[in-house]
Amino acid sequence: MARIAGITLPPEKRIEIGLTYIYGIGRSKASQILGEARIDKSKKVKELTEDEINKIRQIIEKREKIEGDLRKEVSMNIKRLVDIGCYRGIRHKRNLPVRGQRTRTNARSRKGSRGHAIKKIKEQKA
Repeated sequence: MARIAGITLPPEKRIEIGLTYIYGIGRSKASQILGEARIDKSKKVKELTEDEINKIRQIIEKREKIEGDLRKEVSMNIKRLVDIGCYRGIRHKRNLPVRGQRTRTNARSRKGSRGHAIKKIKEQKA
């Protein structure tokens, strides 16, 4: 059972995919880490030795900002934008898309469900 940065990696997955379960590590960073540690990407997590797990753990601790530290940094960046009142901060505060997407249609995942409005319209028509 490989445990890195407080996250238990799924034993049946390849190590390249398993590392992406850690917040802040995607496919490209996982490949770089495994290349530096000289570990085969196609190896399953359960096949790793303790020595290999420790190599990966040391590289991640040395080079990457992950999990709690990264989440804290991201939330502080958003809080700073909201506090200074810039456009992006206002969009974050109002729960609207931040990066210029249209909102007349779409943006449902950010704005929330429209279910209650549809019910009201159907009641008015009846």
